[in-house]
Amino acid sequence: MTELDFHTSTEDAGGPVFAPDEVRSSVLSAKTLAIVLTIGLGAAAVLTGCEPNEQPGPEYMPDMARGPAYKAFAPNEATRNGITLQKPVQGTIKRGFRPFHYAKGEAEAVRAGVELTNPFHATDTTLKKGQFLFETYCAVCHGKEGKGDGPISSKIPPPPSYKSDRVMAYPPGRFFHIITMGSGKMPSYAVQLQPEERWLIITYIRSQLQGLPEAAPGVGEGASLPATAEAPTTPPSAPPPSETPAGEQNAATPGPGSAAAPLPPPVPSNGSNNANNPAPTPPAAAPAAAPTPAQGSGGHS
Repeated sequence: MTELDFHTSTEDAGGPVFAPDEVRSSVLSAKTLAIVLTIGLGAAAVLTGCEPNEQPGPEYMPDMARGPAYKAFAPNEATRNGITLQKPVQGTIKRGFRPFHYAKGEAEAVRAGVELTNPFHATDTTLKKGQFLFETYCAVCHGKEGKGDGPISSKIPPPPSYKSDRVMAYPPGRFFHIITMGSGKMPSYAVQLQPEERWLIITYIRSQLQGLPEAAPGVGEGASLPATAEAPTTPPSAPPPSETPAGEQNAATPGPGSAAAPLPPPVPSNGSNNANNPAPTPPAAAPAAAPTPAQGSGGHS
């Protein structure tokens, strides 16, 4: 088809008449215009954000850049002490943490044995899990059968056998205390084992290695708390009264409610006294009252 035929066919169809070169040039013009507009908008945004004045350029969604929340260490007018980051309330326990209210030592281990009980039962599932954990963390010292003959037992003081009389008497709670706090040369495994995993190991030890039945809930299998010294409930008795007769009491120390005893009279001087043996000096007496005119003025003959 020639160019004449093309024009003839489009005119017969009743549509507009465009040459191929004209269509191609109009498409390129649209693309060029879009590119120019994009470049122009970008340049305007850059120039607007780089103005030399102190005012910053316009922000898009400023709430995303400057939220109303306070920073952790920023001052805060809404709190009493003016600090944003507040201390936790006393006694706060973080999520997922379970406090262990026992300290190290024999007395605390005995108390844990009386107060703590095993929440698991010896089922196939719990025994399989307990065996896996025991062989992973415990068998290296205690041995797979709990005889204290693990691979490194010869390089350290070997642990006692689970069949020994002393360990056989341990209630489940005491095992839990030992795993949590450690005992002797054994360190604490509280970091390696979660509380549930410790109880699973204890269930496996008692059922498979010691052959003991499950302990009744709340019973420490005969264990008791150590005896502690208690304060006396009755006050001490009063000291016995003095057995000294009343007549032999010192006259200088009057009893309660009694009058003071009189002082002994002064010893009169005599001729036998000399300079080497002076007479005792009588105590000073109270000054005598002045004589009255009725008594006269005569002296003592």
